[in-house]
Amino acid sequence: MLDQALTRLDEAARHLDLDADVLEKLKYPRETTKVRLMIRMDDGSRKSFMAWRCRYDDTRGPTKGGIRFHPDSTMEEVETLAFWMTFKCAVMNLPYGGGKGAVQVDSRTLSKAELERLSRAYVQAFSKIIGPDRDIPAPDVYTNSMVMGWMADEYASIVGEATPAVITGKPIALGGSLGRDDATARGGYYLVQRLAGTLGLEPGARVAIQGFGNAGQHIARLLAADGYSIVAVSDSRGAIHCSSGIDVDRLIAAKGQGSVTNLAGADGISSIPADELVSVDCELLVPAALEDMIHERNAGSVKARVVLELANGPITPEADEILAAKSIIVLPDILANAGGVTVSYFEWVQNRQGYYWPVEDVHARLKSTMEREGDATWALAQEKGITLRSAAYVHALSRLAGAIEAHGTQQFFTS
Repeated sequence: MLDQALTRLDEAARHLDLDADVLEKLKYPRETTKVRLMIRMDDGSRKSFMAWRCRYDDTRGPTKGGIRFHPDSTMEEVETLAFWMTFKCAVMNLPYGGGKGAVQVDSRTLSKAELERLSRAYVQAFSKIIGPDRDIPAPDVYTNSMVMGWMADEYASIVGEATPAVITGKPIALGGSLGRDDATARGGYYLVQRLAGTLGLEPGARVAIQGFGNAGQHIARLLAADGYSIVAVSDSRGAIHCSSGIDVDRLIAAKGQGSVTNLAGADGISSIPADELVSVDCELLVPAALEDMIHERNAGSVKARVVLELANGPITPEADEILAAKSIIVLPDILANAGGVTVSYFEWVQNRQGYYWPVEDVHARLKSTMEREGDATWALAQEKGITLRSAAYVHALSRLAGAIEAHGTQQFFTS
């Protein structure tokens, strides 16, 4: 998985004149720590869970990245996600490096008390690794503001003082930022808004959304309010389709009751196999689930004109080539879903200042940042005749290389 991600680095390097030390440094994570967490279950038994934290590169600042709770998490996945975060922070020009964490657990099987014990155990195990100036976690798959609140509280207990800047994505009452809940989707929405004319997207354009968690729900709401038609949605239980569009409020209500598939059979809404969602006839396809969902076996069936990657790594390199050959434009993850880490940065800044911004300021700053880096990436793609993904990596790599070279060889060899 990491080897696959590194092909993006090699491709970007072809377009820059780099010192060999830069590539050598970025091909390997700085440090990855593995621990086994042991917690008490509600029935009195003890159970252990594998957990990881990776700090991939901290040349541009403290590492930043989410913590996911997922039964299929692995160390290689964590390192790959941390690699992507390194480039995501660089493409947005945030003063961060990339990090990531995970616990190998199906959190849906845990009670709330067990989930809290696991969350606190994670911080206990990694308290020497994380810190507001060293490594700053955030929510990811199957973690949320409640989990981040427990983690921030545990860290405060360990260090003996409130340290809100150690974790982002916290509840507002514990120092979270307004606008963080929909930041990932809103950043992607602002990018689509900025490039819509160039991309040939207009109000009324049809949208298919793969994955209907936090990001999927918010992008549906934002696009629908702009006049787009949500024609297909999937979640972990299946997918539904309606060529005339599906009401977003009904979708969110159905998801709250278990699955969007509960709407199948009503008002022209039909059930379709989840793996057929990528082939739905639409103008905009939004992968908002997990990695590698569009691959060489299904990329040829994609009919969308534009793909907005709200998930991390949803398209494999092989699928990228197929989509490019079909002239399908991909708005790449390290740019398109960077709204989350950007507003996490805003939260960290507010925590450090002790001064909190109104939501209108958060949205305005996010919009400005997405537009600035979106414009720069688009211009670079046109200048070099490369895809937007390659352009985003070139844009990020030039910033990383500048920082690595500015630090000098001593920083490189002691990292």
